[in-house]
Amino acid sequence: MKGIKMLAPVSGQAVEMSEVHDPMFSEKAMGEGFGVIPDDQTIVAPVSGKVMLVASTKHAIGLVTDDGFEVLVHMGVDTVELNGTPFELFVKEGDKVNAGDTIATMDIDAVKKAGKVTDVIVAITNTAKMVKEIHVTKGNVQAGATVAEVEPMAPGEAVAKPKGKVDYNQLGQDIVKNVGGAANVENVIHCITRVRFYLKDDNKANDDVIKNMHGVLDVAKAGGQYQVVIGPAVEDVYDAVVKALGPGFGSDSDAPKQEKVAAPKGVWPKTKFYFSALIGVITASMMPIIGLLAASGILKGLLALIVSAKWLSATSSTYMIINAMGDSVFYFLPILVGFTAAKRLGANQIIMGVIGGVLAYPTLVQVATKTSSTAMNINSSFFGIPIHIANYTYSIFPMIAAAWIAAKIEPWLKKHIVMSLRMILSPLLEVFIVSAVIIVVVGPVITLLSSYLAAGIVALLKISPAISGLIIGGLYQCLVIFGLHWAVIPVVASQIATTGHSALNAIVSATMVAQGAAAMAVFIKTKKNIDMKQIAGAATLSAFAGVTEPAMYGINLKYGRIFWTANIGSAVGGLITGLLHVDMWGFAGSLIGFASFINPKGIDGSFTGYLIASAATIVVAFTCTYLFGFKEEDLESSHAVEKVRLGSREPAAN
Repeated sequence: MKGIKMLAPVSGQAVEMSEVHDPMFSEKAMGEGFGVIPDDQTIVAPVSGKVMLVASTKHAIGLVTDDGFEVLVHMGVDTVELNGTPFELFVKEGDKVNAGDTIATMDIDAVKKAGKVTDVIVAITNTAKMVKEIHVTKGNVQAGATVAEVEPMAPGEAVAKPKGKVDYNQLGQDIVKNVGGAANVENVIHCITRVRFYLKDDNKANDDVIKNMHGVLDVAKAGGQYQVVIGPAVEDVYDAVVKALGPGFGSDSDAPKQEKVAAPKGVWPKTKFYFSALIGVITASMMPIIGLLAASGILKGLLALIVSAKWLSATSSTYMIINAMGDSVFYFLPILVGFTAAKRLGANQIIMGVIGGVLAYPTLVQVATKTSSTAMNINSSFFGIPIHIANYTYSIFPMIAAAWIAAKIEPWLKKHIVMSLRMILSPLLEVFIVSAVIIVVVGPVITLLSSYLAAGIVALLKISPAISGLIIGGLYQCLVIFGLHWAVIPVVASQIATTGHSALNAIVSATMVAQGAAAMAVFIKTKKNIDMKQIAGAATLSAFAGVTEPAMYGINLKYGRIFWTANIGSAVGGLITGLLHVDMWGFAGSLIGFASFINPKGIDGSFTGYLIASAATIVVAFTCTYLFGFKEEDLESSHAVEKVRLGSREPAAN
């Protein structure tokens, strides 16, 4: 077998394997090779071969040559924690590449800002069977230039055997014991080389004992993780660790789990801490469906525009089918949020999806929609207890609460139900208990608070259109965080039913425009982060189409200041709406609902006022967000304060 030449995967400073900044690679646990400290972002294939591995977090690519050399290209050190953000891949498993072909890019600035080392490491992972000697040329190199020459082993040449065979089952048990036992483990995942623990208390782990175990290379602590460096046998050790931990541990994802932090002392600091924690849960619960919400919002907006233009009748079967396509994600939001919130809080996702289905069950929806939305209105009973059944479609907060309750009672049920009956009784009791608590307690409490807010809003509207516009416009989205904006719906419906128009809904429409304008500022100001630019663009269109969920959950509340700069635009828009006595003759609001502002008797000052208020809202919200509410550096640390609302859809989007 002839020797092979290995190319530099990136331009920069070539170093020998012993000099790279990762103990697992520098000690050659992954095999012989070399590293390059990069000064460019383009990554090329160091050898020709077939792609046999692409890490889910995009930080590593494995190749196998025609001669059987298995070559791993590892981009950065400990970059698995960045969840693929700095990387863009141009290959997939099964692809064939030639040496020098571009296979990926790595944003080295983003890696550095995240506090990670940028070394690009090339390792021959089957060194023991293939490599006799390797010669590395150190110094400045260009991507695609020859850096190393490998002398392969001759056929039949003896291979040095490792010192004793590792008993992975025993190793897994020993590691679990020395990280503080299963009771000290929140979760465990693995990457290409490390078993990564999320421990309740890092101080309970015995570092020295674990480091000296046969089969363990090192121990590291980073990103809230306790990392046991294993090397090529990581999957075997991980399986053994999960087996030693018992049921309920392990993850299919490398995504980091939220690190537990003790609450600060003091009433106000503790209140802020728990509120931020709550907001973080909602952000994580909503992010998986942001794209779907945006797409559905745009579809619903376009449908409203088509109906307003009288191109389609709202009573036609075509309208019903398209409306179902756009509305289903909102109607069944409790099921989706139940599933994602359960994953975030550690509850059973399937059971939470079922509980979401209970809240959206058609029979209960019919009971709720046939009665008024005040919690004092008793419309049903539960075991003889008079209760008010609320409408939970389009809602989010009740399912967040349900997931939290489920996460608390699941361990208790598992502990107290015998193993032979657990499979049936545990989900049965969980569905019953959690559903009952939400329907009997949580829902009516929210509805009661909403009814009081409704009374306050009506009183405020009577005082002064301008003052009510300023206050409601500025604070409306704060109500949305807790789902209390449902108080607005009966007021709007009553105004339209009695007078044919609604000044309140016009104010609400301005708040929707403000959310879109803030998202638009993020879209324009974002230059490097393509993922965020795409989210912001879709969220902008969705908000201007009357559905603000993607803008609120995906951007504005998540990055804190944007929420408040958007609210400044909302307050200005609400103030002008009140001053100019703007009215709406329909429910569809924001920019796409312009037809709702046209008086059926003919265009008047209301429509002109709508145009002026919307323009002012966009200018103020956009400018404040662009100048003060957002900087792209916020995206580099996406563990920033996550501030998201707890509600659902605004009445003007109906």
